[in-house]
Amino acid sequence: MSEDTPSAASWNDQVIEQFRAGAPRIADMFDRSALILLHTTGARSGRERVSPLAYLTDGDRYVVIASAAGRQDHPAWYHNLVANPRVRGEVWVGDAVETFDAVAEPAEGEERERLWADVTAKVPAFAEYQKQTTRTIPVVTLRRLRD
Repeated sequence: MSEDTPSAASWNDQVIEQFRAGAPRIADMFDRSALILLHTTGARSGRERVSPLAYLTDGDRYVVIASAAGRQDHPAWYHNLVANPRVRGEVWVGDAVETFDAVAEPAEGEERERLWADVTAKVPAFAEYQKQTTRTIPVVTLRRLRD
């Protein structure tokens, strides 16, 4: 990365800041209602990590895609939730941020195929990311925990 190119971490920090500030459009790319801030526990460090992710819904579950924009390795947040599936999410609901606890579950088999077909129909960029990598891009569901 050149000095003129912000790192992924600084870009994520800017997205998180804009999201929490209530900007209706985040990084000139996303509507705030299409993003979730996913809090995971570091698989090695045990520290909280926050990742801004696009999401879709499947019934009452949130669906996130571990695409890493088509890179050959899964994103760190995916490794974190596999090691520690209890997560927290932040989403915009109306004019306020709603925070909730959830359990993350990588989808498998027929469920993964069904969700993948839905996701790629709605967001074709994910299908393009799959073409760029030899790994199967994970589809993860977040099931809210009830109080």
